[in-house]
Amino acid sequence: MYTTLSVQELTLTIKKLLESKFTSISVRGEISNLKEQTSGHIYFTLKDKEAQISAVLFRGDAVKGLKRPIKNGDEVVAKGELSVYAPRGNYQIIVRDIEFAGLGELLLKLHELKKTLEMRGWFNSSHKKKLPKHPKIVGVITSPTGSVIQDILHVLSRRFSGFQLVLNPVKVQGEGAAQEIAKAIYEMNHFHLADVIIVGRGGGSLEDLWAFNEEIVAEAIFLSTIPVITAIGHETDTCIADFVADVRAPTPSAAAEMVMEEKTSQLQFLYTTRRALTHSVKMRISEHRAKCRGFLKHPMFETPYALLGTYFQKLDDAKEDIDNQVKNRMREQKLHLQRISQTLSALNPLTWFRQESTRFKTVQRALFLSVQQQLDRKRQRLQQLEQHLKAINPKNLLTKGYCILFRENSDSVIVSTREVEIKDRLDILLQDGKLKVERTL
Repeated sequence: MYTTLSVQELTLTIKKLLESKFTSISVRGEISNLKEQTSGHIYFTLKDKEAQISAVLFRGDAVKGLKRPIKNGDEVVAKGELSVYAPRGNYQIIVRDIEFAGLGELLLKLHELKKTLEMRGWFNSSHKKKLPKHPKIVGVITSPTGSVIQDILHVLSRRFSGFQLVLNPVKVQGEGAAQEIAKAIYEMNHFHLADVIIVGRGGGSLEDLWAFNEEIVAEAIFLSTIPVITAIGHETDTCIADFVADVRAPTPSAAAEMVMEEKTSQLQFLYTTRRALTHSVKMRISEHRAKCRGFLKHPMFETPYALLGTYFQKLDDAKEDIDNQVKNRMREQKLHLQRISQTLSALNPLTWFRQESTRFKTVQRALFLSVQQQLDRKRQRLQQLEQHLKAINPKNLLTKGYCILFRENSDSVIVSTREVEIKDRLDILLQDGKLKVERTL
């Protein structure tokens, strides 16, 4: 039996049933048909491949809950309750909060990659290279149309004139950006295009900065032999590239300031140094001038004897030493003549003959004794060698049961079974004769 209801009654019944049952739901889908009214309320459709549902995000919830503006194509998780809009008779989601579905996955991926690279040691300070103090060429890897390159040029031009800048233009977000950035870093190193590299871009969301969280970019920075400064996003934004880089700058302008020292500071240092050196030289000159004046007033400069007196005394001492040496020399020569006279007396032929005769007999006895000792040692050595030869004579071993194997009618000794073939005839030498045998195995 059918119950007749008005459209309003049926709609309100459905509204009551649905809204009481679906008071807290979370729906994942893609945003489409996005419309933002002047009132601040946002109307859109959540859809997937099979279905779609209307949704509304009122102004108050949008102001409190949206971390960033939503747009068509965003994959989100909408949280709220189900409602029926009676005037049009369709159901919809009253959205209280929106989470971007891809954001959590990106954060998880970022955390996992960061953990992996940290375990590899890519973040260690031992791998960080020092920035050159006075780089001649600055390499910049960024978008050629963004504000980053303009900020860097402005700071470098202001702080130090005469520098050279090499720009390697790349995409800084979107598909293929990470590959372009990594390739640019490799090219800078391969062709030695710069003394220091700045890799930068402006601020943005996690998705916008994601190219700088890719492993391919981190690897290129880690392998770079040229020091790398990263200036990505704002001061609060931190990417994987920042952890691997040799230096992280909060902004591109700060990166440019790190690259170049303040020209005026260098000039001021030089001016200060020049003044210090000039003052030091003047002080030294004054000190030495005062010393010279003091020397001129010294008593030793008033008479030549004050300066030459010491040398006069040394001259007298030298003369006295020479006289003493001459006397000593004459005394030594006199003694030498006396020794020569005594030697000539000792060289009488008869005296010499007796001395030589005695020395000859002594030498004769020593020579005979030496020859006798040599003969005894040789005789003893010969006996030892004879005993040793007897001991190692292989024929003596035959008396102890050993034998020696020869080829038949040959003096060639056989030392291995591999030298004998089957049916080879052999001679066996024993203590008391030879035996002829034939190999059978």
